[in-house]
Parts: sequence; structure tokens; C-alpha cells
Amino acid sequence: GPRHPLQHVAGRTRRTHRRDDFGADSHAPYSRADAENYNAASAARVRWAFPVSFTRPSRSDTLGRVSEDSDKTAVVLLSGGLDSATALAIARQDGFACHAISFDYGQRHRFELDAARRVARALGAVQHRIVKIDLSAQGGFGRSALTDEIEVPKDRDLSRPDRDIPATYVPARNTIFLSIALSYAEVIGAFDIYIGVNAVDYSGYPDCRGEFIAAFEALANLATAAAVEGEEKFRIRAPLIDMTKGQIIRTGLGLGVDYALTHSCYDPAPGGAACGCCEACRIRLDGFAAADAKDPVRYAKE
Repeated sequence: GPRHPLQHVAGRTRRTHRRDDFGADSHAPYSRADAENYNAASAARVRWAFPVSFTRPSRSDTLGRVSEDSDKTAVVLLSGGLDSATALAIARQDGFACHAISFDYGQRHRFELDAARRVARALGAVQHRIVKIDLSAQGGFGRSALTDEIEVPKDRDLSRPDRDIPATYVPARNTIFLSIALSYAEVIGAFDIYIGVNAVDYSGYPDCRGEFIAAFEALANLATAAAVEGEEKFRIRAPLIDMTKGQIIRTGLGLGVDYALTHSCYDPAPGGAACGCCEACRIRLDGFAAADAKDPVRYAKE
């Protein structure tokens, strides 16, 4: 009988040369000039179409080259922050050909998308895709300091273990992002999805906990044709889940991550300098202090 419509791309034949539904030559060879000439503006005009940016592994990257033809393929959620950059480095170290995916969701700190492009290129992602999805107040969502006209909290007490969920929580963000990453993974035949969530230093976000990751993995294996038909099971990999921020930074430095390429600040200056006062900046700075390393990014108050 006829095969399931996903089988020709999700099965072992997924590496065959083809043109995808968006007119992009998904697995065609590309040059260094292709990467350097990537037009971010054209990608931003596409909504829900997984606009593709071809990136080429850096020849000087200490993680080594991973072939595009590797049977080990992973999707990596890449925000442009230090956690997701470290998760991408770990996925590369694990031997995966990595398809990085980032989200332009109406966040006030869109500088992180530029950081994601830099990190994807430096760490040798096979492809880097930016999905545009409007979770802002203008798009009918909002209710977060990252996507609405709500002030980003500064100098919040980080020592209280019973802190309330902060104003920077974006409703169901990781559920949305993982769902899109899961759809993309099923299409390209990847069964490993990396996400850089961290439960030890997490800022009160319910979708950064181990319980959430385990629950989403169970959902992924109930709700996809690839898993239900027994081809393989999806694995949601959260390698940083039990690490402190200092441990994450030490791990990344050991893997050659250049944290100068990353961006963490929720309320950056117009030129992109980090504020140094929001929760993301303070957790980052504390992490570098714990790792006995200097944070290489630029701060507005330096």
C-alpha cells in the first residue's frame, strides 16, 4: 500500500537530494559566500515557513567537523544565549549533525537572533532556521515583560527559592518552541531534540523543569506518526538540566564555545549592550564569577 506521507523524508532515504516545499535546496552543497551573504531580512518576511539560512562549519572550530551525511541528526533550539550555545556545542560533541532552530517571536531582545546566527555559524550547524511567530501584545498574546509593554524587573532577589514566576515568563513559550521543533524533527527524520533549559538556576519558569521535559518527551512519542509507527522514539535532551550556571560555562569553555558571540540580556541598550541589572544578566555574571572567568560581552555600565 502507499507509504505514510512522511516516510520518504523521515526514513533512511531522507538524505536524498531534493527540493523542499519552500523552494530551497535543503541538502545541496553551499559555499562560504552563501553563508556570508545570508539575508536575514528576507528570512524575517516569512511566517511559519521555516525560512532557512545555510551555515557552514568553521574550519577552526575545536569540536571538529560533522558530516551532513551523518546518520546522527539532531534539532537544537538556539536562542543565542549562553545556555543554548552550550547545548549546541554538546550536541556537536555527541556527534550529531545539528539543525539549529531559532524563534523571532516578538521579543524585545531581538539582538539574540543576531547572536544565534553567529553561534550557529561558529559551532558548525548544518542549517539554521528562524521561525517567525508573533507572541507579542500586537499579535494578540503578550502578558510578558519580553513581549508586552511591561517593565523588565531589575535587581530582583535571586536568593529566594520560593520566588514567584517572574514577569519575563512568556506563556507556554517552551511548549510552543518544542512543538515546532518536534514537527521539524519529524519532517527531517531526526529523533533527538536538544534544549538548553536549566532547572538549578532557573528563574521560576515552569517550562524549564525536568518534569516538563519528561512530560513533553512522552507527548512527542504519543503524538507523532514516526514514533507511533515504531520507527524510533523521540528523545528530548536537556544536558544542562542539573548544572549550575558556573558548571555550564566551564563546560562550554572546555568545548570551545566563544561566549562573546552570545546574548542574554532581556533589556539591552539600543546598541545591544547588556544592561547588567536584569535577572538574565545577573545570573550570567554570577555564573562567570563561579566559573572564575570573565564575561566577554559588552555591558552598558562598564
